[in-house]
Amino acid sequence: MTVLAADPYADLAARGRFLLGLNPLAKLAAPLPAMIALVFVRDLVTPLAFIGLAYAVLVAGARLTPRVVLLLLVALPAAVALLGFGMAVWADASRVDQSAVVLTIGPWTLYGGALVIGLATALRLAAIIALALIAGLTTTGPDLVRASVQQLRVPYRVGYTALAAFRFVPRFGHELDVIRQAHRVRGSHGGRGPFAAIARWWGYLVPLLAGAIRHAERVALAMDARAFGAHPDRTERHLVPWRARDTAFTVAFAAVSLVILWLLFPWAASPWAGFPWAGFPGAGFPWAAA
Repeated sequence: MTVLAADPYADLAARGRFLLGLNPLAKLAAPLPAMIALVFVRDLVTPLAFIGLAYAVLVAGARLTPRVVLLLLVALPAAVALLGFGMAVWADASRVDQSAVVLTIGPWTLYGGALVIGLATALRLAAIIALALIAGLTTTGPDLVRASVQQLRVPYRVGYTALAAFRFVPRFGHELDVIRQAHRVRGSHGGRGPFAAIARWWGYLVPLLAGAIRHAERVALAMDARAFGAHPDRTERHLVPWRARDTAFTVAFAAVSLVILWLLFPWAASPWAGFPWAGFPGAGFPWAAA
């Protein structure tokens, strides 16, 4: 595979944001074992440890905008609290009726064991999301496609077709804005109310679909004119290599994940042994069904 240009991301790791200089596949592979292990975890401490690990890696290795910081520090904890309480409400009371009573409203009782089950489930989901953000916040779609073609040997016909489809998304947004402005200029806004909104969107859909078909036709003609797919390999303009630091990051992250599981997984119930709900069914078995 021929390379015409040097890697444009080669010096990003030297700028203090090492995640931006890593291969996208490394950022996907490193947290994958932890994400799989979290499916089988049922305690509170293990997902909290993985959330802390993901946050530490993001703070040290990514450029976090105020919006992302707000997401990590406010939105994600709020979602955990809301989801945890919601799942606690729907927990089977017969499984946790030996734990402490937290709230009683008429005939309905909320037990501490139900809160633990709900929070454990919510924290697992939050930990998986936090680990996925390591790649999601520092990787672009084109780089992921290029890395898949170069390292995973995905056929470039498949990879760059997906890349062309990915490029359609911002174009559709622009065309939708143009269509909306044209409707406003013509006064065909359709009034107010839910039915008017549905009518407006239907009016947007037909010209947007027609524009998508025209754009796809132009892209297909351009690819045919350049003999795309006629050869087994193609010349790469940008190289996304796999370096030693990618291997080091993947191995180090997997090792830290293994240490967290080794230290916390067998002792998941011990931090809560002094609480009244520590004896709810399954507390000693982190792999028991929540």
